[in-house]
Amino acid sequence: MPKVSWRQLAGGGERRWAVLGLVAVIALWEIGHRIYGDFVLPSPLATILALGQTGIRGELWPAVVTTTRDALSGFLAATLAGALLGGLAGRSMPVRAMLQPIATILIGVPAIAWVVLSLLWFGGSGLAATFSVAVAAGPVVFAAATQGTRTVDGGLRTMARAFRVPLGARIVDVYLPHVLSHLLPALGTALAMSWKVAVMAELLSGAGGIGDGLAAARAEVDTAKTMAWVVVVVVLLLIVDRIVIGPVRRYFEIWRRGLPGEVA
Repeated sequence: MPKVSWRQLAGGGERRWAVLGLVAVIALWEIGHRIYGDFVLPSPLATILALGQTGIRGELWPAVVTTTRDALSGFLAATLAGALLGGLAGRSMPVRAMLQPIATILIGVPAIAWVVLSLLWFGGSGLAATFSVAVAAGPVVFAAATQGTRTVDGGLRTMARAFRVPLGARIVDVYLPHVLSHLLPALGTALAMSWKVAVMAELLSGAGGIGDGLAAARAEVDTAKTMAWVVVVVVLLLIVDRIVIGPVRRYFEIWRRGLPGEVA
């Protein structure tokens, strides 16, 4: 009888554990509703009904498209700039010495400050949200890319050069898996931040999107509708993380799990 490791058992039941965690959140939500009432915390059922009404009125889909565009465009810009500059900083001490203080300053500026500044610079256009997301999430990606590039195993690099492994193979098989082990968790954090900052910028600018829907729900003092918009943001984030980052994370972390041939 083949031996089955604990990791394999845990991996096989990952979805069940995820469902259990979701059920726990909904149960705590319902308990909070029963304690504090509809005005403070509407029930999950009331939230779903409010979400359905939002969809019937035709408000849901345009808001989802707008926020997705704002969040993902900023996230893509942050990923490209942060990964490229971080890779250069990890390989070059002068570049790192020059860019590290700038990244520290950018991280130290609150996201709301970038939102306000972008609204002054770009007005109420979608560019304000995209810029806010990019400048808030970019330093997170930069820091991870820098650390990942700096800590690539020197012995592996030396061995690859000694055996004259082609540059493309060295990048794919030696450098990339290690860098991504640092970069992928940071991308998950940056993705979550992108959605939050995009919604914040939309709420203040009134340029559409889920943030605009939240502003309208606040003006109407409609807690159920507010919670419905929050649920939409969370669901969108989970979907994008599962579709975009999840498969890449699973593929490039095969070597860390020590399970040959397991891709998903």
